[in-house]
Amino acid sequence: MTYHTRGSSWFLAQCKPNSHRIADRNLTRQGFRTFVPLQEQIRRAHGRFVTHTRLLFPSYLFVAFDTQRVRWQAVNATSGITRLVSFDRTPASVPLDLISQLMLRCDRDGKLMPPRLLAAGDTVTVTHGPFAEFVATVESLAPDQRVWVLLEIMGSKSRVAVPAGHLQSH
Repeated sequence: MTYHTRGSSWFLAQCKPNSHRIADRNLTRQGFRTFVPLQEQIRRAHGRFVTHTRLLFPSYLFVAFDTQRVRWQAVNATSGITRLVSFDRTPASVPLDLISQLMLRCDRDGKLMPPRLLAAGDTVTVTHGPFAEFVATVESLAPDQRVWVLLEIMGSKSRVAVPAGHLQSH
């Protein structure tokens, strides 16, 4: 991922319902840079835990272009796009720092990664496995990327080791 090209700014584009993949593909084919942040979500379905990937900002994607070289109406005319978010009929740019920070928190595929820095006493939510959706307290960190957490189960605290990638801090 590149964060910025000379003269380019980032903008927020609203997609048609369920069309973010089409919009992303069409914008990329036209030479635009796009960024679609995703988030994994755990749900219970038919007695099992299922991981779904969903948009961090449903129905929106970020697109970068140089307003001096590209007519922004080309984005609005792209299949899958409803419109660029605008104020007074002018597309509103998204602060570069916001985009950079979002990109730093995502992997190559645009999936939001869990925060890397956890400390004893932090409150976290387990995102994977049999304890998904449980709120826990970090007890200690092990060198092998495991985190020991305290879960309250049926009125008593239980100590459980969880991979760091399976935790989301509050």
